[in-house]
Amino acid sequence: MMAWLAALPWFEIAEATLDTLLMLGASMGLTLLLGLPLGALLFLTGNRQLLAAPRFYSTASFVVNVLRSVPFIILLIVMMPTTEFITGTSLGVPGAIPPLVVSAVPFFARLVEIALKEVDRGIIEATQAMGATTRQIVLGALLPEALPGILAALTVTAIALVSYTAMSGAIGAGGLGDLAIRYGYHRYQHNVMVVTVLLLLLLVQGLQMAGDWLVLRFTRR
Repeated sequence: MMAWLAALPWFEIAEATLDTLLMLGASMGLTLLLGLPLGALLFLTGNRQLLAAPRFYSTASFVVNVLRSVPFIILLIVMMPTTEFITGTSLGVPGAIPPLVVSAVPFFARLVEIALKEVDRGIIEATQAMGATTRQIVLGALLPEALPGILAALTVTAIALVSYTAMSGAIGAGGLGDLAIRYGYHRYQHNVMVVTVLLLLLLVQGLQMAGDWLVLRFTRR
């Protein structure tokens, strides 16, 4: 057992773990920044909502569905020229972030829209009756009421992004996925593959536990 552990490239494992966390953190931050407003806009422009705009909603919904349906590994390849234009490279951590964000934003936005739809319509009508503006309704009523659902959506998105970061290793993006491919697949070092999988499992479990705690913490009893 000691020999098995000693044979592991611990420096490369630590570096790959850090790269995965950087990819996850950066992509999650941008996904929240872009996906939350997009999800709110989808909700507000939907049928019988505050800013109902059927044509806009149909177009935006179609684009969201198209982006959600593209397999991530294909999106990685298709976006290489765009990624290189934005970041200056299609490799490493910077090269993985644009496709991660493009893949995650529509997914998260749709979940946000669903969470907002679950808010009791009576709350919206009550705030409207008090003369609240659309902005006040969204910020003061909708988002606070939908917060547990939004946090759950964020957790699901984060876990999906972990698997996407692993897939990014196929194009040399770095991280644990890249390590698993280089050592576990090409060099047949199964001990590295086992450790990589365990680290990914721990990361997913940690995200799920943190998300569950936050949802419970902000659920109104």
